[in-house]
Amino acid sequence: MIFRISTAFASLVAATTLSVAQDKSAKFGEQKSESGIKHSFLIAGPTCVIVGEDDTVQWKTKGYARDGFVLGNGNVLASIGGEAKEIDKDGKVVWSYKLAKENKELGTAMRLENGNTLIVERGPKPRLLEVAPNGKIAVEVPLQPDTDNGHMQTRMARKLPNGNYIVPHLLAFAVKEYKPDGTVVKVFKTDLEELGGRKAENWPFTAIRLENGNTLVNLTHGNKTVEFDADGRVVWKVTNEDVGGRFADPCGAQRLANGNTIICSYAQKKPNMPKLFEITPDKQVVWEYFHPSARAHEVHVLTTNGKPEGALK
Repeated sequence: MIFRISTAFASLVAATTLSVAQDKSAKFGEQKSESGIKHSFLIAGPTCVIVGEDDTVQWKTKGYARDGFVLGNGNVLASIGGEAKEIDKDGKVVWSYKLAKENKELGTAMRLENGNTLIVERGPKPRLLEVAPNGKIAVEVPLQPDTDNGHMQTRMARKLPNGNYIVPHLLAFAVKEYKPDGTVVKVFKTDLEELGGRKAENWPFTAIRLENGNTLVNLTHGNKTVEFDADGRVVWKVTNEDVGGRFADPCGAQRLANGNTIICSYAQKKPNMPKLFEITPDKQVVWEYFHPSARAHEVHVLTTNGKPEGALK
């Protein structure tokens, strides 16, 4: 599912500042690109921050964010701890949903076109929810993660244009497509022999349905990004052999409007390696983002060289 960021919204993002990050002149890492690519983007991770095209802090909040998006109104929706929060530019929480007591973790947090918020809970009662603006549960989908290990049940789920949902299940080595009634109608297997089988630990993390009908999946631990066709066949893949070892537990991802792919290298600790990088369809690295300590769990690219960026959400 794709939404487009308006020029007015891009200007709003550029002007946004949060009280905990008053000094907009402070640099937060460094972007590098031989072709001059510059992005503004939200990083969800131990530090949840919007970085401008000039590498300065545009917005920042406290807490470890697992998932996050900048909304059309300029607020940020993020999954922080056991709560999904919509936070305005001044740091005020204007909407929230708290994890059910019977569950252990809250992962996905994504605002849908219908105004509901997509949320995934992990634990004894793994489930996908659509929560209405008034806080009531509008849709509840029981999930089938194939494990009782709450932390390893799921990662970033997304809603499809047909009303179904795609959910990565790490230890099941599968991305499952669910109908709203909980029926699994399609499974994309990530332990295929051509991907190295289960020994490669190709745990699916972020799954995105693309405009061409294919499904893009980041395989954390397996250090790969793979594109599957509608029948679950691998039609494109990128490994560390293609990108000079830049993969280190890839978590978040985004397919840009120009067809390039942004990848979060979440566990990257080498100072000479990027925390985020952009690759072309022919697997050329054209942009990198370096920071000494930041960790990118998820990413939402907002602009590219001053132009609003199409974003998968």
